[in-house]
Amino acid sequence: MGGQDDLQWQVGDVTIRRVEARVTAVPHGSICSGITPEVVDEHRPWINPFVVDDGRMLLSIHSFVIIDGSSTVVVDTCVGAHGDRPLPQDPHFLERLEESIEGGLSAVDVVVCTHLHFDHVGWNTKRDHHTGELVPTFPRAKYVVSEVEFETFSDHDHVGIADVSVEPLVSAGCLTPVASDHRITKHIALLSTEGHSPGHVSVEIVSNGERALITGDMVHTPIQFLRPEISADRFDFNVDQAISTRRAIIDRVADGTTLVLGTHFPPPTAGHVYRSADGNIAYAPHLESERSV
Repeated sequence: MGGQDDLQWQVGDVTIRRVEARVTAVPHGSICSGITPEVVDEHRPWINPFVVDDGRMLLSIHSFVIIDGSSTVVVDTCVGAHGDRPLPQDPHFLERLEESIEGGLSAVDVVVCTHLHFDHVGWNTKRDHHTGELVPTFPRAKYVVSEVEFETFSDHDHVGIADVSVEPLVSAGCLTPVASDHRITKHIALLSTEGHSPGHVSVEIVSNGERALITGDMVHTPIQFLRPEISADRFDFNVDQAISTRRAIIDRVADGTTLVLGTHFPPPTAGHVYRSADGNIAYAPHLESERSV
């Protein structure tokens, strides 16, 4: 699947746009071993947009484009087209991403890498048509990654992304390691959410009293908001830290006012985490997103 009209949200004065590369149905257990068919069925009907009829998880690969005044920020760049990758690639994704940005790829000011895993950094670079060399996909952009992530990513480089998605940026002088609470614009800042990787960050947007959180891989499915002890245990660098991080973020957003944008959530992609009357955590998909033009 892929290529459908993408979703857009307004958070105060900030516009957030989802640009999809692909949605793939995978067994929940292939990501989070603690999510069984019985666990999925516990959470119907609200979980239905995020699964297929046989209970498999819909895993979305997409980028977020954030427009904050004159600043354009891209969060994560999907799988890319360099060599063999464990997930299918969409050869038309980069075209759609360019079409979604006024001024195209050269209008992007900042690219945020929530972490350095292959499905988040693949289009950091592209092949130069003349030289065949890998060059930054966004020629004017500063690429940012947390300092801890940059210093440790070789420990969790599962499929060898360094040579194609990191080193060319270092050579070009456009990759900047930053603090895990680095402020990108007046309304956009990084938020440390380590555990899935050593220096993993999420992205928080606050404008005119409204708030949104782009999760990165702090969660892979909304069920993890209700069951934070369930981890992506095949992929989390530090499972205990990932669980602790999820619990802290749940406390941060469980007043129900934060628009939570799941980096791997298929449409509707956004939702709200809140405490129900009995004190338990609940999740509600957000169904009022605009279709981007």
